[in-house]
Amino acid sequence: MTRIAVLQMTSGIDPAANAVVLESAIAEAAAAGCAMLFTPEMSGLLDRDRVRATAKIVGEADNPVLARVRDAAAKAGLWVALGSLAIRRDDGRWANRSFLVDAGGGIAARYDKIHMFDVALASGESWRESAAYAPGGVVVTAETPLGRLGFTVCYDLRFPALFEELGRQRCDAIAIPAAFTVPTGKAHWHVLMRARAIEASAYVIAAAQVGAHEDGRRTYGHSLVADPWGEVVLDMGGEATGLAFAEIDARRIADVRAQLPSLANRRPIPRSDGA
Repeated sequence: MTRIAVLQMTSGIDPAANAVVLESAIAEAAAAGCAMLFTPEMSGLLDRDRVRATAKIVGEADNPVLARVRDAAAKAGLWVALGSLAIRRDDGRWANRSFLVDAGGGIAARYDKIHMFDVALASGESWRESAAYAPGGVVVTAETPLGRLGFTVCYDLRFPALFEELGRQRCDAIAIPAAFTVPTGKAHWHVLMRARAIEASAYVIAAAQVGAHEDGRRTYGHSLVADPWGEVVLDMGGEATGLAFAEIDARRIADVRAQLPSLANRRPIPRSDGA
């Protein structure tokens, strides 16, 4: 059994204020005996006003939130799955980038969100992530205290081919940090999270943004952990921020895969024309 902490945040437009929340969560998770902390998408800055946000989005080497998380992780001796930060790339475009920070403060893995959130909802909300952010193109997994961890971010949840590949790589857990809208969260959050856990025969760990943000948006919350059978073992609800804890059980993963060896039973799907 490996104990983890999940942070539910209401990130704002001030990276320094968000960094204080992250540092406090790292210290609290370590004091609670956790091996890892998981944080939401855009933990360091959540601002839909891209003109205002531009000055605060810097390269990885200059990102103050990343530096403070690395220092805090090293001080606490805690692994941190930093859900994502907005990072300026060398070409001037932005990346929605997850970081895996090890217990010594080193960067053990990076993942750039592959699927851009370009949608127009019936509620009137419209999002064009690709207008500023460049999509990633690499599937990323890494060894952690939980076993092999696969990386995704938010809208990636809706694309089963990514999770099929993470299952093929025998991930024991998959991180799905998010800042889900309220309408899509109410409709799809729980069912998709449970489905992805079942398909990959793995834990899914989804730290989420929640509530009313400084930039005017609202997010759904319900940070959760689902086990490989699809059972929700943690749901933080849609109101409060803070930390919650869950146990990741390697025996549960092995038991589910022994009962339903769907990863081993997969076969190539033929094309409809028979080719």
